[in-house]
Amino acid sequence: MSDISVFSHHAMTTNWEVRIAGEDPGYAEQAAAAAFQWADRIEALLSRFREESEFSAISRLAPGGKLKLSEPVFSCLALARECEDLTGGAFSLGATAIRQGLPPPAWSLDHSAHEITVGAANCLLDAGAIGKGFALDRMAEELADWEVASFLLVSGGSSVLAGDPPPGAPGWKAGIGDGPHRREFFLCRAGFGASGFAVKGDHITDPRTGNPATFHVRTWALARSAAQADALSTAWMCLPSSQIQDICGSDSLRGAALLSDEGKLILFGAMKNLPHAQNC
Repeated sequence: MSDISVFSHHAMTTNWEVRIAGEDPGYAEQAAAAAFQWADRIEALLSRFREESEFSAISRLAPGGKLKLSEPVFSCLALARECEDLTGGAFSLGATAIRQGLPPPAWSLDHSAHEITVGAANCLLDAGAIGKGFALDRMAEELADWEVASFLLVSGGSSVLAGDPPPGAPGWKAGIGDGPHRREFFLCRAGFGASGFAVKGDHITDPRTGNPATFHVRTWALARSAAQADALSTAWMCLPSSQIQDICGSDSLRGAALLSDEGKLILFGAMKNLPHAQNC
């Protein structure tokens, strides 16, 4: 296997990592630095904790108000709406507002004008369950501009995007679960997201009911993009296995892994087909 250059960065209150294989270390460092700029830019645009962000500007709109959005913010909102529709509302940018006792945010997008229109005041949107993955997708596009194809991008350990495998390897090594039920595999050309209560406790709200998610202890999602994998892993926490199986069945590259109370892993869709990795 070729040498792998590893670079780190801090953004969105977590650690980010870029691993690049098969490139001159100096060139890889320049490409990684350019990619990390996207993590900072997306945080500045999406963070609801920054007064100057576009998400904060949306929350200040009066009922019926409109706002012209930058291309990244509009694209993120459009993808979030697609994920909301795909999951029947189990994923939503309005989960935080609902958890805080606020009315569910009402908003619509004008694709021709790149505008958002809010239906009520205090349209509090939170990109926490999709923002890191969205930034990883933009970082991958930046690496493509640098003609870097073999990479692994990681944000906080829960959001991952794999490019081409390192030369001579079937993929980038990853794993899910613990103990005797742990599964280790190779990942390539896919996004991978994880959700659960192990790190932040009982913080995931079912946006359809306002109640804490209770279906699973921990979930993982495999998807075509890191943003979709992030959103789906959150949605999996709010959905029964039967609905997750149906959603995975609608795309050959979509998958799920669920951790039961007994510590067993239940796999659906593309997660079943990932090549097993020995001795990760």
